[in-house]
Order: sequence, then structure tokens, then C-alpha cells
Amino acid sequence: MSDQDAPQKDLLAGRLLLLGKFHGAFGIKGEVKLESFTDPPERIFKYQPWTLRDAQGRERACTDARGRATPKGVVARVPGIEDRDAADAMRGTEVWVPRSTLPPPAPGEYYWVDLEGLRVANIEGVDFGTVSHLFSTGANDVMVVQGDRERMIPFVEPDFIKSVDFEARLVTVDWDADF
Repeated sequence: MSDQDAPQKDLLAGRLLLLGKFHGAFGIKGEVKLESFTDPPERIFKYQPWTLRDAQGRERACTDARGRATPKGVVARVPGIEDRDAADAMRGTEVWVPRSTLPPPAPGEYYWVDLEGLRVANIEGVDFGTVSHLFSTGANDVMVVQGDRERMIPFVEPDFIKSVDFEARLVTVDWDADF
């Protein structure tokens, strides 16, 4: 990575990522139902400290959250939440973590957030714009590219995604410019 790329790496490292969301009380002792976006779901507890953001956008730091997987999903114990009413008040609160808390992806794997903002061009060199975001369809992931128009390209390697070059900040795709 060149010195010119260092600010982008620092920006990603400090960026907060949404990893979960609370869905109300679990039992009467202050535990909270937690929808985790990690795989496996209980891995969310390894990525702390958390920033908890409520529906009004208010944030507070959280360290030392604990939890477990149950047949009904992940259950969390959050410091300061001691009863059912306090746990239920957490409903809708999001769990955000610094990108820097996540381990480096394995070779050939990518965090979606790291792809956002990269330029996208096809193998003929036609510039499509930049990666806006990705989403999953169940069958495969889809890369949404914003440029002269919006394109949705299946994130399937090597069929459509030919290369991802972070140094060049470029994703090369095998995709017709008219499609």
C-alpha cells in the first residue's frame, strides 16, 4: 500500500459498522434479544467496544457485553441493564463497532464496507461508476454501482467479478455496458 492509500485505510479503520440490533427483553432479569449480523451470530461479542445507537440517534459506549446463543437466537447481557423494563427500552437500538475490531478478511474474501467507494469498470475499460453498497439475495450477493445510471451486478467470482484491486481502488467486471 502506498502512502497515498494510507488515509483511505485509516478512514476504513475508524469507520463504524452495523453488526446487530436489539429486539426487546428476554426474560425478567435484564437480558436483551439481539439480532446479530455476524457469522456465527454469537461472534458479535468478540467485536467490542460497541457503540449503541438508539432510534433517535443518541449514542453511548458499551464494553463488556456478554451473551449466548439460544434456540430462539442470541441473548445479550448489557452492563447497566438490570430488569425487563430497561431491556425492553433497548428495542430498536443498533450495535455498531469500529471496522478496526474485525479480523482481516481471508484471501479472496472482502468486507462489503471495504468495497464501497471503489471504481467499477468492465473488461473493455468502460467506467460504470462506484460501488454504492452490496446486498444478499440468498442465491448470491449483488453489487450496486452508481454512475451514469444504477447497475446491479451479481458479485460472483470469477463469472462476473474478474478482480478487486484495492491499491488501484478498482473492481473489474465482465458485464455488458448496455445491461
